[in-house]
Amino acid sequence: MTRWPDWEREGKGWPNHQSSRFVTAGGVRWHVQRMGEGPCVLLIHGTGAGTHSWRDVMPLLARDHTVIAVDLPGHAFSRPLDDDPTPFTLPGMACALGRLLEALDEWPALVVGHSAGAAVGARLCIDGWARPGTLVSLNGVMLPFPGAVTLMFSNVARLLSMMPMLPQMVAWRATDRRAVEDLLRSTGSTVDPRGTEFYGRLIRHPGHVSGVLKMMNHWDLQPLAEDLPQLPVELAQIVGDRDRMVPLSEALRVQTRVLGSSLLRLPGLGHLAHEERPSLLAQQVGRHGVSDPVGVS
Repeated sequence: MTRWPDWEREGKGWPNHQSSRFVTAGGVRWHVQRMGEGPCVLLIHGTGAGTHSWRDVMPLLARDHTVIAVDLPGHAFSRPLDDDPTPFTLPGMACALGRLLEALDEWPALVVGHSAGAAVGARLCIDGWARPGTLVSLNGVMLPFPGAVTLMFSNVARLLSMMPMLPQMVAWRATDRRAVEDLLRSTGSTVDPRGTEFYGRLIRHPGHVSGVLKMMNHWDLQPLAEDLPQLPVELAQIVGDRDRMVPLSEALRVQTRVLGSSLLRLPGLGHLAHEERPSLLAQQVGRHGVSDPVGVS
């Protein structure tokens, strides 16, 4: 039986624990965090992370906003209700997240997506599940591109078919804290010991690793690339110039597809820029302002 992170055990001391609850919607039992009052800001983490990635950004934004953060399906403490792979596809994940927003009766005025979370945010907007004033892409992955990330994603299905015990192997490797530190260092970011501990808690569980690999296995960005010119909201891209996972050239490619989008470069920060400089990221996100979202029918 696949072992998942257990909220009663691994959730002890989890960042913003007091703001957590569990909600079933869209075929997923979601771990949701909500704090603050005001216009709603939705935070969507990237592949392999969870709500802990926003641990220091969230309270800063919550001073003036209602802030919602979730664990994506198969990540951390969010579980699909059955074996249907749909919640691991990009459209399926956006749909499930849209159903969650309906259940919460929350309509984001601003959506912030990190890495693959930016693609989920874009799909959420394009498919009509949310209509914020702005989508903020933080070191976003929204286009298929040649390079380390695409190569890694494309090899997942082959590895899973050849090595069904791969999640257990990855989880076992993560029992060595140095392996987790090396993984985080490869992003170009410097993550503090507290953040490293939370990543380690997740990666040491085969269920979390399996969910991450399933997402990678079912990910297809080509349809999103074709639809991006029709993105119905403003797009603001923020990139760290030390990001080793997603090169700056990808943000420039997105700019050619989404006319009028903005691009801000943050010197000295890597792929996990929001974990390195949470106050700076909260400030930059706040610059985009929020107004009442357009209603979604």
